[in-house]
Amino acid sequence: MVYTAAIIGTGADPDDRDRTGYAMAHRHAPGYERLDDVELVACVDIVRENAEAFAGHFDIAPENVFEDYEAMLSEVDPDIVSICTPPATHADIVVGCAKSGVPDAVHCEKPMATTWEDCQRMVRACARADVQLTIDHQRRFGEPFREAKRLLANGTVGELERIECGEVNLFDAGVHQFDLAGYYTDYATVEWVLANIDYREENRWFGTHNENQGLAQWQYDDGVTGLAITGEGDGFGTDLVGCYLRLVGTDGVIELGVEGGPALRYRVDGRGWTTVETTDSIHGPEKGLARAGAMKILERAPVVDEGRLDRPTFYERAIEEVVTAMAEGREPEISGERSLRATEVAFAAWESARRRGRVDFPLDIENNPLEAMVESGVFDLDTGRAADIRTES
Repeated sequence: MVYTAAIIGTGADPDDRDRTGYAMAHRHAPGYERLDDVELVACVDIVRENAEAFAGHFDIAPENVFEDYEAMLSEVDPDIVSICTPPATHADIVVGCAKSGVPDAVHCEKPMATTWEDCQRMVRACARADVQLTIDHQRRFGEPFREAKRLLANGTVGELERIECGEVNLFDAGVHQFDLAGYYTDYATVEWVLANIDYREENRWFGTHNENQGLAQWQYDDGVTGLAITGEGDGFGTDLVGCYLRLVGTDGVIELGVEGGPALRYRVDGRGWTTVETTDSIHGPEKGLARAGAMKILERAPVVDEGRLDRPTFYERAIEEVVTAMAEGREPEISGERSLRATEVAFAAWESARRRGRVDFPLDIENNPLEAMVESGVFDLDTGRAADIRTES
């Protein structure tokens, strides 16, 4: 069976990336193109010129270029839809796709949505319509992260006790960390979050507020604890933690994305570090000597497509999981339900900062706590100081 796929939100030039847009559609499309059982047939963008340029690049028929996603669903009837629009628009489009009765699967960029209620609304709508919902937490398909999971499962560092991570923020980037934490704890239930944040300068990622600095602790029902430190620049986030993610066990430590070091290493207590060689960094495939050697051969006898020598990107591997899970009728590794758990930690961290206290799960809010604090004047962006909120109810 060949599935048809469409992309909503093509974006503009993929090489002109900043925090207003990353043109993620240009990363999703190759994921569909590399699969023999998927055909990319349509695209949508509210800026028609962007959609037309995208269609030309990925050989999509001109009649299947749209400015309105509902018109596309009606006329093209795709099996799979990728949503690559800004986070604030995700919920309405996901729910609209589910209610349309057209696609069997929706693959949405992260973060899920900009309010906790919208995140839950997306999952509910897809469950009711029997539509497979996935969120693009692509990093978990990277070899260093998979190998770290294998080391844990083999008991290399004993029983997992604590997860430590460094990032630039708790939400847009941090949900990757919380997703990986869920992966490493086998989706144990989070019991509580305690956090504090600073927001002295406006910091919008794709239109959505993110803190400047943050410190969050959380605990799972199996006793494993988590610690996240966020901020940009020297001495913050990953730089402060010393690596992207650390898994502390009863008998040793696993580190991923070591600052100035390997993608993956581990240490059993009382011994030195052991580096695990991987063909991926924590961000994507490494070119490596094997590909360089193959390219030398191709220079003399170009009998195969050069692109076939490249390992698939993490985005492409995530797309493959979307399609494979749909074909097999199983829950995808990056299902909406699992992604909801990761996103709940991020919103709970902001809510903990708002309440100035620990937040127990399940999270009992509907809005976006950071957005609410900014709009209410809790953070004074003119002076760089936080307002006194001790008298707030």
